[in-house]
Amino acid sequence: MRMFFAKVFISLRRCLFLCEKVFVFLVESFFLVMEIRSRAMDRTMALFGPELLQVADSVARDKGINRDEVLDAMEQAIQKAGRSKYGHEHDIRAHIDRRSGEIQLGRFMEVVETVENEMTQVTLDQAQRLKPDAKVGEFLVDSLPPIDFGRIAAQTAKQVIVQKVRDAERQRQYDEYRHRMTEVVNGLVKRTEFGNVVVDLGRAEAMLRRDELIPREHFKNGDRVRAYIYDVRQEPRGPQIFLSRTHPQFMAKLFAQEVPEIYDSIIEIKAVARDPGSRAKIAVMSNDSSIDPVGACVGMRGSRVQAVVQELQGEKIDIIQWSGDPATFIVNALAPAEVAKVVLDEETRRIEAVVPDDQLSLAIGRRGQNVRLASQLTGWEIDILTEAEESERRQEELKSRTKLFIEALYVDDVIAHLLVTEGFSTVEEIAYVPLDELVGINAFDEDVGAELQRRAAVYLEERDRKYEAQRKELGVVDAVADLEGLTPAMLVALGRKGIKTLDDVADLATDELVEILGPEVLAAEDAAGVIMAARAHWFDAPGAASAGTVETPETP
Repeated sequence: MRMFFAKVFISLRRCLFLCEKVFVFLVESFFLVMEIRSRAMDRTMALFGPELLQVADSVARDKGINRDEVLDAMEQAIQKAGRSKYGHEHDIRAHIDRRSGEIQLGRFMEVVETVENEMTQVTLDQAQRLKPDAKVGEFLVDSLPPIDFGRIAAQTAKQVIVQKVRDAERQRQYDEYRHRMTEVVNGLVKRTEFGNVVVDLGRAEAMLRRDELIPREHFKNGDRVRAYIYDVRQEPRGPQIFLSRTHPQFMAKLFAQEVPEIYDSIIEIKAVARDPGSRAKIAVMSNDSSIDPVGACVGMRGSRVQAVVQELQGEKIDIIQWSGDPATFIVNALAPAEVAKVVLDEETRRIEAVVPDDQLSLAIGRRGQNVRLASQLTGWEIDILTEAEESERRQEELKSRTKLFIEALYVDDVIAHLLVTEGFSTVEEIAYVPLDELVGINAFDEDVGAELQRRAAVYLEERDRKYEAQRKELGVVDAVADLEGLTPAMLVALGRKGIKTLDDVADLATDELVEILGPEVLAAEDAAGVIMAARAHWFDAPGAASAGTVETPETP
């Protein structure tokens, strides 16, 4: 057994320390071999205990794992070798005393009522002959004598120990770094593989992939690198730590390191948008009204922001005042362009920003960069219009709506124009608005308001009759018409696209339905509701819905 452990531990130390402590290993190994060879061959395993514990302590310290994990690996190696010696059918177990290092090898027999495996079980009567107080469920231990394993067994045991130590080290790395996600770490470039940078973090390696590097950024072996941990995965080959220098939160963490007010939570970073290596926008707010968040992030003569810019390879950074009001926030986000007016659509989270003609290129930015970053920062879709374009569009809308009211309500252009200027854009609004709102319009009394609503209702009723006739002519089934959220006009539009049954609607994706009807007519959320309602019949009893029946117009 002594010679077995000499072979195992010498090989183990060579595997674990050769790359890091070559000279120390060679000296220690030499004296270890000399010491073991000088002992008498009939000594017990207990004499090897102190050396065993020393090796376990050394491995545990070097690999940053618990000593018990190393000793557990040694026990498993002894067990495997013992079973090879005495037979795999036996339950051979090894135990290493954590204080003395003494090794105990034994065969375990379970006490049972009925024996199913004679090699690992014994009846209660047989057990009580050896141990009078034995009970069912206990184990009887038959101690085995020290054995000397050969070279092959020693090599096998070494492989078991090395693998177990590696597994423990990988688990330690995973447990440590999964709790460090979202942190910024420093490391040294170890090597480059196909453009991906392997970073040595000291007690672990991390991967900085090519697409997570700032454009035109190159590292050489030995270079220091700072990066953001954005993912830690447990994979068969070990934990994989992934770093990024393009992640928006990398910039946020850099500002937190440079600006004490952010670290102390006096200033909050609300949002970050980046075009790595080129330009970025960061929105900040202050919890202390006496502190200017933008000025604090810029620092004296720009010292704080310049430290971040240098780390990010010259990336230009716009620091923006955050606001809870979407319109104000978007106006700030479009800086340095000046915004004259904004029009918000909260349902679709879309906004139109009107800028002076000479500010258009500045608002859009190079290749749309400024408006794209502003959109990412705010979470709103932003359309940029010049004042001239907005004025022209407003005139077109005024003309089309005035014409609609003249034709639908049989009024003159003065009244139609007045309705448009008061904010009415559709006949439905006039038909269903409270009468008080119409009466409140200048020169409208209650009789005029009621008459306008009556004419609007007649127009809508006639229009819906026409749509209903078109729907039936197109063959759109009643089950589709009964879906909540679809108007007669929408049903006609679907019929013209060949969508006529519940299954036709159910087979659509949300974006397909929105594209057919138009985002200004049906929002994505409402479209998803319509599709789910159409799919409901798939889960009903057979024949519960007439999904496959297509109506055809009767022939005279």
